[in-house]
Amino acid sequence: MKTLRALPKPLKLYNRPPYICRITTRRLVSLRGPDATHFLQGVITANLAPSTPRITGFYAAFLNAKGRLVNDVFIYPGVEGAWLIEVDAKEADKLVKHIRRYKLRAKFDVRLVEEGEKGVWAEYSFGSNASSEGKGNDNVGCEDARAPGMGRRIILPGGRKPEEDVEEVGEEVYRVRRYLRGIAEGQDELIRESALPQESNGCYVGQELTIRTHHTGVVRKRILPVMLYGVNEPIPTTLEYDPSKDYGSQGIPPETSIGRFEKRGRSAGKWLAGIGNIGLGLCRLETMTDMIIQGEAGGYKEGDEFKLEWELEGKGTEIVKVKAFVPPWHPTNQ
Repeated sequence: MKTLRALPKPLKLYNRPPYICRITTRRLVSLRGPDATHFLQGVITANLAPSTPRITGFYAAFLNAKGRLVNDVFIYPGVEGAWLIEVDAKEADKLVKHIRRYKLRAKFDVRLVEEGEKGVWAEYSFGSNASSEGKGNDNVGCEDARAPGMGRRIILPGGRKPEEDVEEVGEEVYRVRRYLRGIAEGQDELIRESALPQESNGCYVGQELTIRTHHTGVVRKRILPVMLYGVNEPIPTTLEYDPSKDYGSQGIPPETSIGRFEKRGRSAGKWLAGIGNIGLGLCRLETMTDMIIQGEAGGYKEGDEFKLEWELEGKGTEIVKVKAFVPPWHPTNQ
């Protein structure tokens, strides 16, 4: 079993707002010009029709022609038809090239916003919707509606911080908060041109595969919060982040197969990412949960256990058990 090690104490703040967090793993792309809105209307999974003007930011995605996810994004309206697109920092250059490739003769300019020009922040408070949004012409933001308790997103100029007298925490706290709610973000967790939009949280409509899945109502796999525990430990009954435990989650190779513990059978899902004793898994719902899936006989039984098994260079095989949890706000029928 993996040796446990203590995680940094600041992570204990993950569930004790208020606090703010600078999200350095995200970058901004600017679209400005008369055709920018029309272009976005045709390439993202959200409606920008004139009948429903956007006055605040929103969550969406760029998909490829097969309906697979290219980038998950937040999009913020600016002035005079300008837009800011928030994307995985490692994917920002690719997104700029993607837009330039498909803009054809559309009249707008696209550029990657310099890191020192604007910053992305997350803000959490005690249930208040008050934020730095709107406290100046340069500020934009939105509620993060991907899951309850995800706070607000704020875009601020340069080195400015949200105008709230609260503690600033590291990005690890933001990751813990996301993982406990089953929120995947960026292309390390939402695999580029592989992930289906319905497998994660958000508002998605669009291409044929997406429309077909949406109308048939059958989603057999879903990104869920998962909890790691030792091979000799009992099955956890509550999803809880324990900063004193680390089962090597950050060293588990992405997309490692989740299998049944001491049983044979097809893969139950894939590991995506984690920190300490929690993470995200793309889980086969009828295998790893008691959810009712249309057209699919459920094989899950209470007491079923699952494992992650991977090779650690120079140390042999590592094994840890993994338990999926369905968030309370998640629909119980698919």
